[in-house]
Amino acid sequence: MNIGIIGAGQLGRMLALAGLPLGLGFRFLDPNEDAPSGQLAPLVVGAYDDPASLERLATDADLITYEFENVPVEALGTIAGLRPCFPPAEALRVSQDRLLEKELFGRLGIPTPDYRSVDSAAELRMAVAEIGLPCVLKTRRLGYDGRGQRVLRKLSDLPPAWRALGGVPLILEGFVDFDCEVSIVGARSTSGEIRAYPLVANTHRDGILRTTVAPWDGGRLGALAVRYLRRVLREFDYVGVLAIELFVQDDRLIANEMAPRVHNTGHWTIEGAATSQFENHLRAILGLPLGDTRATGYSAMVNFIGSMPERAGLLALPGVHFHDYGKEPRAGRKLGHCTVVAATAAERDKLLRRVLRLVSR
Repeated sequence: MNIGIIGAGQLGRMLALAGLPLGLGFRFLDPNEDAPSGQLAPLVVGAYDDPASLERLATDADLITYEFENVPVEALGTIAGLRPCFPPAEALRVSQDRLLEKELFGRLGIPTPDYRSVDSAAELRMAVAEIGLPCVLKTRRLGYDGRGQRVLRKLSDLPPAWRALGGVPLILEGFVDFDCEVSIVGARSTSGEIRAYPLVANTHRDGILRTTVAPWDGGRLGALAVRYLRRVLREFDYVGVLAIELFVQDDRLIANEMAPRVHNTGHWTIEGAATSQFENHLRAILGLPLGDTRATGYSAMVNFIGSMPERAGLLALPGVHFHDYGKEPRAGRKLGHCTVVAATAAERDKLLRRVLRLVSR
């Protein structure tokens, strides 16, 4: 069985690493001939929406999936006519537009920040008057890792924000003074089986995920997050792994965004869960029974951003697992990560502090 994957970054690489022990073969499509996944399996070099490249990928694949949410929806329409493709294109379409995403959450009874669609400077002023300051102006499409957004704290912030982002459809969201950021990652198979991983706590800086701590003891919020996840999975008749990022505020969950793919906040599952998110994504799209999603201990994940730390120092620490994505260093780029696994939360936290000192050097 050969799996074709649109996108050949680190997520595709980790999907392949999870699938090789299952006897699966892989093919990738990416415009970058140096994409990390090309180190593991054949790579079709071409644009994501190029029909000829998509046909080449499909020719050598029995099933198609994708590894990031900015794949053109039209490409999935093209490839779906050639091979089965998961997750569903409709989930991808909605996730690519922050307005459609917020409307989806509202229909499903999942709380979100207050929001307004903004298409002109006049509409921006009106939306700020209705929502109030502070608030966040975002592009509706193609924003990730903090890109395409501006925090508005005073009225004088509006003109420069409009100059920076105007010209494309925008959304204004109320600012959430959150207690912490969390995410729920789960999978749904072709048979409708659903499994969810424990809720985890995330720390971002400059809009980029820095650390994830798992599991996060949120009490009743863990069960509430699973209910929200199930609503979205069933809405789309979803197949594969899905992640929802949420804010915690005053013992409530407020949805921020969803990602129809394996997710950075689920990387800890490679060493810290009975079955990784990557293996469960493959099981889901192949119609195999989903694996156990329980945490096997207490874990933390640390992203390597912009530069790689010296590996020997990290590997000298007990319970640390090192992942190098094979990418060229660049400011703000995710180059790798490490996972910390310990028997207790206290041991995990102590080890995490030591790791962060080494990574930040």
